[in-house]
Amino acid sequence: MKSKIYFLIVISALSFMFPYNSFSQNNNYEVFALKFASRNEMIPISSIAVGSTSRDSIGVCNMFWLIRENDARIILVDAGFTDSLYIKDLKYTRPDKILLNIGIKPKDVTDIIITHPHWDHIGGIDLFPKAMIWMQKDDYDYFVGSAWQTNGNTNGFNQKDVIKIVQKNLDKKLTLVKGDDIEIIPGIKVYIGSKHTYESQFILVNTKSDKVIIASDNCWYYYNLINLLPIPVGFDPKAYIQNLKRMKKMVKNLDLIIPGHDPLVFSKFPEVTENIVKISD
Repeated sequence: MKSKIYFLIVISALSFMFPYNSFSQNNNYEVFALKFASRNEMIPISSIAVGSTSRDSIGVCNMFWLIRENDARIILVDAGFTDSLYIKDLKYTRPDKILLNIGIKPKDVTDIIITHPHWDHIGGIDLFPKAMIWMQKDDYDYFVGSAWQTNGNTNGFNQKDVIKIVQKNLDKKLTLVKGDDIEIIPGIKVYIGSKHTYESQFILVNTKSDKVIIASDNCWYYYNLINLLPIPVGFDPKAYIQNLKRMKKMVKNLDLIIPGHDPLVFSKFPEVTENIVKISD
């Protein structure tokens, strides 16, 4: 009996000391990218990669991501936007309408992992009434508080989205995550450090074939990743570059680091239907 009690104490202590170190291996998800907005014009590469001397141009699109496991859990990474203020000059389909094209209704979405609270990533959270929102606590605190104080940085923030996320908190539909390398859902981890917003996060997902990183705006384009060049929007360019380096060490295939605005995502992976590609299964 004493040895059994001692064993249980040791196991409990190890669980307390190392709660996030073991990454669940038995959750094999399907991962999809969904394009809901795009522009016809090209933009200079120098405008998306600080330090680039390239005179070439590049396309731009808006996307969010779907993580699915036998429909038991329907997880979105980011939620797009709905505010008509931003839709001018865009080819736009509301994010919930895009999901209907693969048979997913708004009420089916169980979770939304917010990488950061810029308007084009968080504005659609109210489209999915049953979803639990996952967000870094420090990012949330800055977004709803310090950003709007004197000397705060509200670049890319929409006051309407502040109200939306606070309401989710009041409705007990918000889970705040604190820290790095944390498994928030079995087989899904979040990582911080790029400082795109105050404490933006990226996602590592287990799939049957490989691990996939959903970088979102922690890597705007494959160009940023390949050339290790930061974007012009962020709190710490050096931290952004260090995080790009970190991502490159975490997966074998760099194509599986999925950037936030690169149309190449929709030519690198097989098409499921218009504007939806399957990244891995």
